[in-house]
Amino acid sequence: MPKHLVLVGAGHAHLTVMKEIAGLIARGHRVTVVSDGGFQYYSGMGPGLLAGRYRPAEVRFDVATMVTRRGGDFRDDRVTRIDPRLQRLTLATGRELTYDVLSLNTGSDVPFPRPATTSICIYPAKPVAIFRDARVAISQRLRDGDLTIAVAGGGPAGVEIAANLRALVRRQRGRADITLLTRGLLLSHFAPVVRHKALAKLRQLDIRVMEHTGLVAVEDQTLRLTNDERLACDFLFPAVGTRPSSLIGAAGLATDEHGGLLVNRYLQSVSHPNVFGGGDCIAFQPRPLQRVGVYAVRQNPVLLHNLPAALEDRALEAFTPQKDYLLILNMGDGTGILNRGRLTLGHRPAFWLKHFLDDRFMRRFQLSGERRGGRDTADQGIAA
Repeated sequence: MPKHLVLVGAGHAHLTVMKEIAGLIARGHRVTVVSDGGFQYYSGMGPGLLAGRYRPAEVRFDVATMVTRRGGDFRDDRVTRIDPRLQRLTLATGRELTYDVLSLNTGSDVPFPRPATTSICIYPAKPVAIFRDARVAISQRLRDGDLTIAVAGGGPAGVEIAANLRALVRRQRGRADITLLTRGLLLSHFAPVVRHKALAKLRQLDIRVMEHTGLVAVEDQTLRLTNDERLACDFLFPAVGTRPSSLIGAAGLATDEHGGLLVNRYLQSVSHPNVFGGGDCIAFQPRPLQRVGVYAVRQNPVLLHNLPAALEDRALEAFTPQKDYLLILNMGDGTGILNRGRLTLGHRPAFWLKHFLDDRFMRRFQLSGERRGGRDTADQGIAA
């Protein structure tokens, strides 16, 4: 009997399912994708987008066209409520959708409260598309004089954002003081050799790193820090960790303590068997996973198998995450820092490998003429 599969979110974990929608439809099922916006930006190339190394068209997928050309129904909308008892979704437009099987790939956001009044321009690390807007804004402001920029967060995202901000400033032939704030040690969850390489590179890029110093409050033109200092600031980039959408917990779906959809080894909700998920919005019950893109990418084939299997009452396939994943930090100047297990490398070959892997991934899913797009209107007049 034909059934209805609904994908909420067009993120990395859903890409293969969207690419293969025609096969699901050929078996008699309906497929609907709900996503806020017709483009999905690839997080792995977001810092390069900020620096101006990549054009927007090079780092995004036209998911609306991907879905509709394969016979699916794409809804440019946002889910505001999930009712798992009635198997019904309420959308921001007021419309409703019912489903037989639901898959969530709603990503995560940066839990950073915006102050009511401040002259500081604030650009959280997510969604990735915000890097495009930040690049335009900084490029325009540099024409009027020097800037002070702060990045809050000492993880991989904070390091890459700070380094690529320096690349952007140099590309625009401007000047800026850039400070990276971290409440603990920089890259504290990685091997000491990775941390030392990153610190050395950031010093080389003339980026001030303030360890054991966090952000307390955003004031009118300054940041108040945990060491009681005030830091003048024109642009602030919070990269202080992520959290899943509150939509999941509000629906009564089982979650972990952080609000992520609690799933078993089949990426299936432990409380509602017809609900699945992938990417940053899930909490993998067998063992905690860091919120990094590599896991979302590797969940693709598992969801491609399990979602049709759930529609057709067939056996599910388990997701087995790798123990060590490849991390390559884009340091903005054509160099990178590579780490996997005990292996750590730096300099240009690391970035070349990152660019090769990212470009290969993009070409697998850029199936709707994305790369033929010209420069975006908002980029006009910005130096290359």
